[in-house]
Amino acid sequence: MNIFTTFGYIDPSVMTYAIQAGAGIIIAVGAFVGLYFRKAKKKVNKKLGVDENKNKEVESDDIVVEKKK
Repeated sequence: MNIFTTFGYIDPSVMTYAIQAGAGIIIAVGAFVGLYFRKAKKKVNKKLGVDENKNKEVESDDIVVEKKK
């Protein structure tokens, strides 16, 4: 029976890189899920006839500049 024993050294910078890569993957998956959740919610609301902006107040985009005399 052959038993292989290996010893290795993991540099701290490698672990930092691995943590950053893991965080990047988690952020990317979260953004992907959030984007498609919003799209699905919009389609469901449209299908059911729900208006998200029903009770919201909307301000006009008019900008009034008065000239000083």
